[in-house]
Amino acid sequence: MAHAAAVAKPPRPPRRRRASATPRRLPYLLIAPAALLMLGFIAYPVISVFYYSLQNYNPTKPWRNGFAGFDNFTHIFTDNPLFWDTLVFSTKWVVVEVGLQLLFGLALALIVNQTFVGRALGRALVFSPWAVSGVLTSAIWVLLYNSQTGITRYLADMGIGDYGVSWLSDTSTVFSAAVVADLWRGVPFFAILILADLQSVSKDLYEAAEVDGASRFKQFLHITLPHLKDAIILSTLLRAVWEFNNVDLLYTLTGGGPAGVTTTLPLYIANTSVDAHNFGYASALTTVAFVILLFCSMVYLRLSKFGGEK
Repeated sequence: MAHAAAVAKPPRPPRRRRASATPRRLPYLLIAPAALLMLGFIAYPVISVFYYSLQNYNPTKPWRNGFAGFDNFTHIFTDNPLFWDTLVFSTKWVVVEVGLQLLFGLALALIVNQTFVGRALGRALVFSPWAVSGVLTSAIWVLLYNSQTGITRYLADMGIGDYGVSWLSDTSTVFSAAVVADLWRGVPFFAILILADLQSVSKDLYEAAEVDGASRFKQFLHITLPHLKDAIILSTLLRAVWEFNNVDLLYTLTGGGPAGVTTTLPLYIANTSVDAHNFGYASALTTVAFVILLFCSMVYLRLSKFGGEK
């Protein structure tokens, strides 16, 4: 009877297998190696800079190495006028460069966004300087500004100016010459980003504005600019950070001269670490520059209301 009762029992329903967590974790496992590498390459240098900023570290003078506390920072803010001079020039450089690059980049984007014969070739010519490296750009402009074979030689042949004039050696012209050289490479960056955003503007908006009698200027003011708001904010922020950290062009063109008038804060940091081997003090300067950039970026994004309503 027991055997018959056991046979009569209905079979148990099969257990539901718990969904494996592996498929859900698979994307994270796949990107984990790259993420760990990026974290290592980014986190380690940043932590090292913060660590050495609290140290006296100069490989050429090991007997002076050791913990310095906040002495490096105290020296920066209280006993180093060169820091303030380079910070002021860096601010001037960023404001002038980013402002002019935005203005010319916006103008170029509006031009190449129009329909005309040879537009593809025109766009390629406008964007080509952005493909040139910073060092190569510097080399090109060093040749153009050469007093014997460059622009000033040809101007002197036409009776404009004197022979042997070097714009990069004159304190009254070196800033303008450096600005022009960097504009040549920086303007296409704004033109590329703004043109990409311009092509997403609906043509129906312009047609409706024309029906209402709006002029081209009013269309630009009330349709184009509001649509470009986020692109302009993001591009100016990125370019401001890059221009603040610009070392290769100014180092190759002027080396920070003449008389140190074109020395930016990052160039001063590079000279302090590479030439003077004072890595502890250079790390403190880098930390200060990082805090300045972080604070200014946060304030800029806050005031500009990036990502908000257009």
